Amino acid sequence: MSSTTRGNARAMGAASCNGIVRRMVSLPRSIIGGLSRAMGHGIDLVGVGGRRHNNQHQPLMNFQWPQHPQEPLIVPEEWAFLTSFEQQFGSTHPFFYACQFMEALKIAEEEHKFVFMYLHSPQHPFTPSFCRETLSSELVTQFLDANFVCWGALADRGEGLQMAATLNAASFPFCAVVAPAPGNTIAVLRQMEGPLSPAELVEILQRTVEEQGLAFGGGGAAAQVKEEERTRTRAREQEKIRADRQLREEQDAAYLEALKLDREKEKLKHLPSGGRAQKPAAQANREKFRPNATLQKQYGNGKIAPSRIRETQHEETTSNKAKDPQVTKILIRFPNGERREQSFLRTDKIQSIYRYIDSLGLPGVGNYKLISSFPRRVFGVDQMSITLEDAGLHPRASLFLEPSE
Repeated sequence: MSSTTRGNARAMGAASCNGIVRRMVSLPRSIIGGLSRAMGHGIDLVGVGGRRHNNQHQPLMNFQWPQHPQEPLIVPEEWAFLTSFEQQFGSTHPFFYACQFMEALKIAEEEHKFVFMYLHSPQHPFTPSFCRETLSSELVTQFLDANFVCWGALADRGEGLQMAATLNAASFPFCAVVAPAPGNTIAVLRQMEGPLSPAELVEILQRTVEEQGLAFGGGGAAAQVKEEERTRTRAREQEKIRADRQLREEQDAAYLEALKLDREKEKLKHLPSGGRAQKPAAQANREKFRPNATLQKQYGNGKIAPSRIRETQHEETTSNKAKDPQVTKILIRFPNGERREQSFLRTDKIQSIYRYIDSLGLPGVGNYKLISSFPRRVFGVDQMSITLEDAGLHPRASLFLEPSE
């Protein structure tokens, strides 16, 4: 090849590389729907698809070519490019994945890298010098292996022919930098046609990574955003599970505490009548009807709030019910940690519990709903007309008051 012809070709190639070809290209259906025949036939791609160690190229599958083959050896399409390249130019070259194009895109997305595509045209006059001097150079090999997922194909057959038509390849050698994109498309970030020296090719690829890395991220930015969103979602779900578990544990503890107090009261009732036996009961009754510190502070010493008067009246009304076997005892736990136990008839409705809570006139209690722990049920407006027995609260239950917006 004359130096004039080579110089003109190099100038044409450099001119085609000056601008970034940033466009979205739809992939052919045959490439989208194709599955790797190499994987389907059980060929191990680890030796070809995995990264090399110590930058050493191993011979392609250690094929032993027969001296006098009786029949032509059938090479899978995924291996056709590597077989042709290594037979003519040796095994020193960038690490090309022997797989279909969609598999290379998936690997690039997982590794957060761009795809370096090379379409090989053995008959083109510029191909031998480009393969021998550029692709086989140590500079290009090390740079591509460190920064790209490389994929190559023959330009006159199979997926190589389809990609050449899809990307409108006008001259060879043909190289492109592409990246995975949503849907059945790819982003063409750079397209190079014609011969290039090793330094020129590395410079173009380096500039592409720097210019497009932040904007496009080689799929890494989008993957990182998705992973962060999944992490936040898992954290929210775990926090909700912990909160629900803590609420159930607190409700159970409150119920067990109330049950313990009831058993102690039952023991006191069966003790012989006397000063020592009656004294704790009398003291408990005085504590039960004594105004608390908050009410005394709000209404002054010696004065009881009207809400407390209503509560006392409600307790006196239901005090006789406690001895009735038809009575249902409800322990109510408030968000501030306070607990109240009240007796109702089993035929009373859920609305009766709401009326009792409203009669307390506790500060800071606005709109709310009642929740049971095991099983977890919400008793709201729709359950107001259900009786306590039908609601499964008879003969004893523990409810938690949960504020609602």
